[in-house]
Amino acid sequence: MSTIRVLLADDQALLRATFRVLIDSTSDICVIGEAADGDEAVEQTHAERPDVVLMDIRMPGTDGLAATAAICADPDLAGTRVLILTTFENDEYVAQALRAGASGFLGKDVTADVLLDGIRTVAAGDALLSPVATRALVTRFLAAPEPEARLVSPEGLAVLTDREREMMALAALGKSNAEIAEDLFLSPLTVRSHIQRAMAKLHVRDRAQLVVIAYQSGLVQA
Repeated sequence: MSTIRVLLADDQALLRATFRVLIDSTSDICVIGEAADGDEAVEQTHAERPDVVLMDIRMPGTDGLAATAAICADPDLAGTRVLILTTFENDEYVAQALRAGASGFLGKDVTADVLLDGIRTVAAGDALLSPVATRALVTRFLAAPEPEARLVSPEGLAVLTDREREMMALAALGKSNAEIAEDLFLSPLTVRSHIQRAMAKLHVRDRAQLVVIAYQSGLVQA
């Protein structure tokens, strides 16, 4: 099993040091760099090509939101996932980061196990969106009615099969592949294949953006 390579982007040196000790104590994850602001985060991501960037939103100068947008919009960095660290799970900046391509978010007060599992989750290409926090985000920000805010128009879902739309809707409700598989009497591998095909057809980076599109297009009601 290959080691998950992580870049820490936070302006608090003590927090970076704490996360580094925690992450480097595992056998399957390691820290390959640190950044104190958004510009450094983008530069280090280009230089080191980490699997996951742990990104604080509020940093001096170029913030984590701008850095996330820059990383997620760069085709050369398609293999890097951004995991947002925040003290406010449901604020507007997190919603903007998800629209920009972040794979999920965690509160800075998470337990060690939750942090490590979160890194593993997004590194595997899945979204890290707790149902409660996602519901708050969707209600307040993600189901934006303005056409220019949509990642995909409602008509854009026509490229999906009925089964792919069904899988997308269930994923948007916060269900895991295993839970969807149990509901529909399918294998988790089949569910994953359908969701990956939907992502490819809609040209989205990962499951998090698929969830955003499900609400913005009206496939799922907030």
